[in-house]
Amino acid sequence: MKNFVNLFISIVIAGWVLAIALISVQNATPVSLRFLVFQSIQVPFGLVLAFCVAVGLVGVAILQPLWGLGESKSRVDEEAEFFIDDEDF
Repeated sequence: MKNFVNLFISIVIAGWVLAIALISVQNATPVSLRFLVFQSIQVPFGLVLAFCVAVGLVGVAILQPLWGLGESKSRVDEEAEFFIDDEDF
């Protein structure tokens, strides 16, 4: 199961890289980001997209231990230990 998850993550990242490359080639127009009264310098759209994806990947990698997503707790194992009868053996 862990191999499937690693494969799925690799496919998703490869898809993002392909999408960024395709959009960068087709749309080389500089854009500027605005938030409230702040405005960034003009940078190519592909660079903005790549930066956002990178920040998202790093952010999830940092927050994953805090959320406990990396831990594999199985309730099936706990229930199996609960229902063991010594009389049946």
